[in-house]
Amino acid sequence: MPGAISPSEKTARSSFSSVRENDDGLAQTFTRSKISSYTNETEEVFDESPSSESGQPFFQPPLTNPHSQLNGFWAPAPTFRGWREIPLKGKKASRSLENLRSLVMSWSPPSTPSNEPEAKKKTARTTYEPGRAPIETLPSEVLDNIIDLLVVELPPNGLTVRNADLMALLLASRALHAATLTTLYRHITIPHSRIFRKFLNTVVEYPNLASIVRRLDFSHFNPNSIFSNASQRASTQNLTAKTLAQCLDLTPYLQEFLAQEYIDGDIDREVLRKLFFSLPRLKAVDFCGCSTASFREAFKELLEDEWPEKLGITRLSFHKCITLPTAVFETILPRLTKVTHLDLAGTRVTDAALMSIPTTAQITHLNLARCKELTSEAVVAFITTHPAVKDSLVFLSLATDASSHLLLGKDDIDKLVPALPSTLRSLSLKGSRMEESHISLLRPLTETLEELTLGQGLEISDIQKLFRVDGQWRPHSVRYLDISDIETRIGSASELLADESAPLHVIEVDERVYERAAKIKKTLQRVGWTAKEFGTRYWLVRLNADGSTADNGGRWWKMGAESWGMRKVPVAKGEVGGMYGSFMFGRHI
Repeated sequence: MPGAISPSEKTARSSFSSVRENDDGLAQTFTRSKISSYTNETEEVFDESPSSESGQPFFQPPLTNPHSQLNGFWAPAPTFRGWREIPLKGKKASRSLENLRSLVMSWSPPSTPSNEPEAKKKTARTTYEPGRAPIETLPSEVLDNIIDLLVVELPPNGLTVRNADLMALLLASRALHAATLTTLYRHITIPHSRIFRKFLNTVVEYPNLASIVRRLDFSHFNPNSIFSNASQRASTQNLTAKTLAQCLDLTPYLQEFLAQEYIDGDIDREVLRKLFFSLPRLKAVDFCGCSTASFREAFKELLEDEWPEKLGITRLSFHKCITLPTAVFETILPRLTKVTHLDLAGTRVTDAALMSIPTTAQITHLNLARCKELTSEAVVAFITTHPAVKDSLVFLSLATDASSHLLLGKDDIDKLVPALPSTLRSLSLKGSRMEESHISLLRPLTETLEELTLGQGLEISDIQKLFRVDGQWRPHSVRYLDISDIETRIGSASELLADESAPLHVIEVDERVYERAAKIKKTLQRVGWTAKEFGTRYWLVRLNADGSTADNGGRWWKMGAESWGMRKVPVAKGEVGGMYGSFMFGRHI
């Protein structure tokens, strides 16, 4: 995406930036939506202009029977006149298949003439009693999976309605109505405050719907999509700490709560108390980027409460929560007896807090990037000896910014790498000090690793030895290689770009290397590679003969992401988008 510039760390909160993966067959392809796409003047949320088709006002009875168990809050628009009142070619006819065929509006070629008797040509239409159609009699598990295929997870680039197909299903039949409600309310995505108010009003009026909710997702929340300034947003009282606490009260079966920096001002002590103490089924919490003073004070106040001995949360992210005091981690981490996903990137976690994680935990995803309060001795000891991680790690990031902080030196790498488990699939040593001798230590890991980020101090000739020994190419599993800490030139003749280096198909480089590669893009394409950029990240991507990549990058441990080199631990399975996409793929560590 040439020209797509990521906001700097200092100004990242000044504008909303939604990053989502673009499934066009080529790895590392993203789209970015700024505020302007949410405030498009040409697209109105509500059309309040008078309808040219509306006649005199008249009383309309309720859509459903008062004694029906169907919820009556879904209804067609007031101007809807029924399918058979829709004009087609100047006639009033339905849009059924029979009418379309009679109007010669078929998408299939006409059937070939047949000599069969006319009676045999006609097939009797099968009719079913209400509730007895084949699709209605499917087991609920099967029907739920079918309806799930209609779900649009990511909000559109604007305020347009999503999941319109699900809305239509609500009116199809009782069986489909019930199954569709489950799909609609299981995962609630809140792109702006008006949607939150609408959802809250609905579950207040129909509490049974609130019992369906398993996920509250604010990762796409855009504070400027409806209102142009903070005072307007505050005056509406749509999303506040009070209404958010009320929402949590109404959703006792909530399992995943996904927040981000644009709602941290609405997370007060009461909201935190409900998340940590009042929702026993809650398994995943994400506070990505939350760093305001009010958020910090809310956590300080929460520390004064009496905490339970154990917390049921298994997936927890404090990614870039840079203002939280050390006491928060010293209080929470010892209580995470079953944690599997833990993202502490950019926090003030200390050696003592890290070592206090219970031995009963089985951590598969751990992000300790840019944790400046940690020492190398404690990190190496924790990774190599602690029962919670030494045999279970799948994703590990120990990345640092080498220009401002050093975590792992050469001796630390010597101790750490040989002890890493074979379960590991993604390893980031960005910012560490490395030398040629470390290549032989890393080589056994390349048989199972799919992502590898190297530190500084290596030459391109050293890196090539990961895949080629004594002139012979060796098999490996590395798909993504980050050498952005290494100043080097990669030309079309580089061994890393050779066909024999497969399955390697994404190489992350620094900006200067990318600029040189972009100038010879056509030459790279002739050897099967192309240069790509997004935000402040730059890649060389291998192509297939048809210009796409054979491997879409989807892996179980990515929990829905398909691109390579994610820098944030996901805590909920789903498509990548919103602010989480920005933190995963569009920003520095």
